[in-house]
Amino acid sequence: MTDCGCEKAKRDLEEYLRDEVCKTRHSDIQEHLEHCPSCRDEALVARTLTDVVARACRETAPEVLRDQVLARLRSAHAAH
Repeated sequence: MTDCGCEKAKRDLEEYLRDEVCKTRHSDIQEHLEHCPSCRDEALVARTLTDVVARACRETAPEVLRDQVLARLRSAHAAH
């Protein structure tokens, strides 16, 4: 394997974290992250942010907030 370089690793980082790159590119990016502290740190931040957002999306909104959002959506829909 050859090191894919910072530019390519950063460009493909989101797809890599979601396992949406081919196996060859995945291996190249993984190898790069093992040897590049800067890109590894960026990957850690991106993965942490993705995990936090995913957890937040699993939670149910409070009923009062849901009612307010639905009321505003209905109001906006009626205005159009």
